[in-house]
Amino acid sequence: MNTQSPTTQFPTTLSLTALADEQLAAAHAAGSGRSAHTVHGGHEHALRQTLIALTAGSGLAEHSSPGEATLQVLRGRVRLTTAGQSAEAAAGDLLVIPPERHGLTAVDDSAVLLTVALGRG
Repeated sequence: MNTQSPTTQFPTTLSLTALADEQLAAAHAAGSGRSAHTVHGGHEHALRQTLIALTAGSGLAEHSSPGEATLQVLRGRVRLTTAGQSAEAAAGDLLVIPPERHGLTAVDDSAVLLTVALGRG
């Protein structure tokens, strides 16, 4: 009889610093000047985290947010814009993304962690 309890897998640790380096290199190689990698989540999860790398001057065109979202700047400096406002954030800053159309531009080569809480339905 096996009396051992089932093993529980501890989540794998991920270096956001190393991933930012990899994604910035990929962004420099891409014609668009951007690259992204889903860190956590997907269609089966309510929480999604994506590391986005942007070269200086590149960005994400105006778009709608799919849910509550924050943007943590890991490296560089970015500008978040809406129809009536603009905010700059640098490494170490956290922005709450407003629930309206918005765009993102890299002032410097930048890496950000986008966290979105998606509604389940």
